[in-house]
Amino acid sequence: MRRLSPFNIVSLTLGFAFLYIPMLILIIFSFNESKLVTVWAGFSTKWYGELLRNEAFLDAAWVTLQVAFFSSTLATVLGTMAAYVLVRRGRFFGRTLFSGMIYAPLVMPEVITGLSLLLLFIAIGLDRGVLTIVLAHTTFSMCYVSVVVSSRLITFDESLEEAALDLGATQWDAFKSVTLPIIAPAVISGWLLAFTLSLDDLVIASFTAGPSATTLPIKIFSSVRLGVSPEINALSTIIIAIVATGVITASIISKRAITRRQQEEQAAA
Repeated sequence: MRRLSPFNIVSLTLGFAFLYIPMLILIIFSFNESKLVTVWAGFSTKWYGELLRNEAFLDAAWVTLQVAFFSSTLATVLGTMAAYVLVRRGRFFGRTLFSGMIYAPLVMPEVITGLSLLLLFIAIGLDRGVLTIVLAHTTFSMCYVSVVVSSRLITFDESLEEAALDLGATQWDAFKSVTLPIIAPAVISGWLLAFTLSLDDLVIASFTAGPSATTLPIKIFSSVRLGVSPEINALSTIIIAIVATGVITASIISKRAITRRQQEEQAAA
């Protein structure tokens, strides 16, 4: 095993420090007694209590979680289907156009995506609200799911699926019983990625949200423009904890799936 050079160690240390020290400072100051977010006045959890009594933040958080769950689920289904078609169906008429439409949101500026979706919703007479945000987030997050699942399908051993077909399974049964369990870690990773992207989105949501549906990023951005409140530090800490828990859970599930697959391959050998 190669040892890390001093240059690599310094580079990694500076990189991780740049990424995580601001988050650590934010977490520490979420327990600050003072109303001034930059002045430490002692340890306190009162801002978490104030946050739980803030109806505006709670309503925005509930809307955000609803949008993230439904949009990531829909994006995972559509993205997995798109990845399966692109990888397994070979060349077909319109494949280039289809793949281009799938991956276009990856390089499209969010302002353009948000504006185009806003014009679409206005043209079809769809009132802006939770539904329009879900549709907008599904539009740009399904391409990320497609990329993740495609990378797993490319390395998938098709002989396993063919063996199931030879034993009398239908195409759907083979996919459900063989293919899906093997690519499940990639599907779960795609869902978590779409969920995180939805939680984080501000630009597209600002175009597609209505008066009755305000997401948490929009609410935080509006509040920060008037001054940073310690409640925002507490809210950000909770979000960091949720995302970190999701990432750790996904890593554990993925590791267990890989270990189980390796054990099955060793048993079959």
